[in-house]
Amino acid sequence: MVRRKIIAICFVYLQLFNIIITLLPAAGGQEEIDFPPILDSDDMSWFFEKGDLDGLHWALSKVFQRSARNPHSHQIVFESLPESIVSRGGGPTYTTAYKLQMDLEQVEYLSGLDSINEETRLLFRDRVIPIYKQVLSRIPPLEELERTAGLYAFRPQDYESGIAKVYNKALHLTDFDILSNDKGEKIPLLSGSFNSQEIEQAYFGETKESTPGVVVVDDVLSPLALQRIRQLLLESTVFYQTKMPEKFGTYAGAYIDDGLNDKILLQLAFELNQNLPRMMKGHALKYMWAYKYDSSDGGSGINLHADQAAVNVNLWLTPEDANLDKESGGLVVFTAKPPADWDFAAYNTDTERVVDELLKPSNFRNVTVPYRENRAVIFDSALFHHTDNYKFKQGYKNKRINLTLLYGNMQMGQKKSTDRNAKSEL
Repeated sequence: MVRRKIIAICFVYLQLFNIIITLLPAAGGQEEIDFPPILDSDDMSWFFEKGDLDGLHWALSKVFQRSARNPHSHQIVFESLPESIVSRGGGPTYTTAYKLQMDLEQVEYLSGLDSINEETRLLFRDRVIPIYKQVLSRIPPLEELERTAGLYAFRPQDYESGIAKVYNKALHLTDFDILSNDKGEKIPLLSGSFNSQEIEQAYFGETKESTPGVVVVDDVLSPLALQRIRQLLLESTVFYQTKMPEKFGTYAGAYIDDGLNDKILLQLAFELNQNLPRMMKGHALKYMWAYKYDSSDGGSGINLHADQAAVNVNLWLTPEDANLDKESGGLVVFTAKPPADWDFAAYNTDTERVVDELLKPSNFRNVTVPYRENRAVIFDSALFHHTDNYKFKQGYKNKRINLTLLYGNMQMGQKKSTDRNAKSEL
């Protein structure tokens, strides 16, 4: 709490300082503010609960700018990334073939955009692309990386090629603001067909054939908002996380505390929260990420898991014609809720136990939602779910992309009184 107050005070101070500096032509440079190396979910929720999106964006941006992601070394304050970022797969000293291939496809895409300045496009063409290709050519086949489950640690020759200067760096950031009209008035991101009352009634099981805790919403974003957020996720070089492909799937992740902090995304999180008051009551934004999936043969999504939050919004953004199987490609949500005496960390890493003690007794009852562009699945975050099988077209712009927003703290089910061992064993 003390740290959050300090960050907030610093934000107010800097705003006042900027006003004063404009009135004093001979004033010196700005005074440095002491930032933490990462903002936690409580920090973000604190800003969010106050409706202070400017403050949240400012804090996230300043922390990110001082991190090792910055390609300009003189601006880096924290030479090492926080352990939480490295341990989830966002480190600078290792990669996977699918992740580096995805990064290569992204910079090739960016190098052909007229909207990118010529200096940056030259950097991509003359330096980044050759380095990525050189390192990719050295990554052994998966069967030779069995010990690391597909992870490849950079070797001396990779560093000689210059990989440390470009890999997992913020080479291009969109930093999109909220949408506004010619008069500077804010334009809503949610579409005109977003029916809050119907969505909440379905979520609480108050409509015919609805499943409590799971609701599917189509046409979530306005056409302009969909275009802008999709552009952001295609262009911004903030997808730093790789997974062990032999264990966890083949997708790259971007996170709110590690560069995914464009103000338009914070505005979307706020609009969803405000437009679903019954579902979101007492649930501020806790976390946000985006995943971009490998479309090659053998690509796989997220395994069975639950997320530590109250409400999960899973929004799909890739164009409809990229999906080659219209009956799949989305999400499978199992409707049996974990009992209150299960330990989150334990059950979320013990899939076999979850299947035997939770899913089998419910006959694997689930809601399977096919992929659709601009569709969201909003569900109780304690429910186990996994990516459905997917088949998307080849090509960078066709990759399956989802944006996930988590709100509040996990709400578990009733205590399981019939299983005395559930708490101690899980």
